[in-house]
Amino acid sequence: MPVPAWDDPELKAGTMVRGALWLVQVVREGNTFTKEQIRQAFPRVSQADRRIRDLRDYGWVILTNSEDATLTAEDQRFERAGVPVWDPVARRAAAPQKAISNKEKQAVFARDHFMCTVCGISGGESYHDDSNQSAVLSVTRRKAVLPHSGEETYFVTECKRCRAGSDHSPARADEVLNDIRSLDPNDARRLARWMERDCRGTTPLERAWSAYRRLPAEAQAEVRAALQA
Repeated sequence: MPVPAWDDPELKAGTMVRGALWLVQVVREGNTFTKEQIRQAFPRVSQADRRIRDLRDYGWVILTNSEDATLTAEDQRFERAGVPVWDPVARRAAAPQKAISNKEKQAVFARDHFMCTVCGISGGESYHDDSNQSAVLSVTRRKAVLPHSGEETYFVTECKRCRAGSDHSPARADEVLNDIRSLDPNDARRLARWMERDCRGTTPLERAWSAYRRLPAEAQAEVRAALQA
């Protein structure tokens, strides 16, 4: 269907849909906007900013200063559009499922050791490649293709950055099983031990590197100098 203009007076749509069109047509992906700009765009609508936040349930990526420390409390960044909610068919197909309860969320967080199952970062931890961003964990639904019972949907812990970068393709447990079966016997036994302990074993080289990286920069320099002596 053709994309309507966000401010078309003939458009019969709610604030969430108009807000989506406003983001796409006025703000544009990658740019920031403020709450004041929302108030100016929708002057007679109460809680218009909340309706725009509802777009996150449809795959829209809108960052605040809780996910990106470079933003002020007033700023938000329109990172990426999601489901075209102005299309009734697409909106109904992507309608959010029943919300997970707080008790269920805490159980999922605990099961996943309060870490993102994609990148392994903990909640509140800074990303190693961007210290201005701290990880915010959430529980999301993820499909998985199982070896013998088709496709199922599960709850998993993900940080918002990994969730935003996901292509939403299902996890392939069947392919993982095939990869494991192709390992040589020694690697297969080692992997089985990791699975049993629920953590990966490390080599002396990896442990030495990790310990070195935890040293202050000055102490690292002393170690390098001692090794060169």
